[in-house]
Amino acid sequence: MIKSVEIVYEDEWILVALKPENLAVETRRIDEEDLESLLRKQLKKAGEKPYLATINRLDQPVRGLVLFAKTKEAAADLSAQLNAHTVEKIYRARVFGQILPAKGELKDRLYKDARTNTSRVVAKSDPVYAKGKDAVLSYETLENGELEIHLLTGRHHQIRVQLSHAGHPILGDTKYGNAQSIARSKEEGTGRLMLTACRISFIHPGTKERVSYTCDL
Repeated sequence: MIKSVEIVYEDEWILVALKPENLAVETRRIDEEDLESLLRKQLKKAGEKPYLATINRLDQPVRGLVLFAKTKEAAADLSAQLNAHTVEKIYRARVFGQILPAKGELKDRLYKDARTNTSRVVAKSDPVYAKGKDAVLSYETLENGELEIHLLTGRHHQIRVQLSHAGHPILGDTKYGNAQSIARSKEEGTGRLMLTACRISFIHPGTKERVSYTCDL
């Protein structure tokens, strides 16, 4: 059980929280904790009005920054920025193998299968191609071998699916990993999905200035 959530930044308009791995941002299960309900409890305990609107979401296994609006006006502003793709989301990942070229862009068509809660890359010849959505990310290999990823679209399980399709699954990913990456994860004792949403940048709905928030890796 998680007693409290780390709040990276908070003011009267927004709240940026650090979501631990394996915690859902939101869940319909009454017997399961989620980030939003935990934060509402913290705000209420501190004497604040617990209005929160989730702006960006992360997969349950992913650790990282989640942005919330604390007023309806801020929620509308930030949601518009998200739809206009002006909210910048940066991730760090450890993947299996060395991706080449060391810096580039991945463009794929992703189809979400609601029955299995998975997504996959589909070709034009696939019958479900028309139901898919374009997915784009850019990446750069850092000196320590990690990837810094700039998410340009926000599709279901996008980073995990695209990197797996490229032959470089994220270490610790049992859903989209291959036999080799899963074996490497076990060898290294990787205890979680090695993907962190480490930076988020947007126009502050109150000050109208671009702000950026980061978390430790």
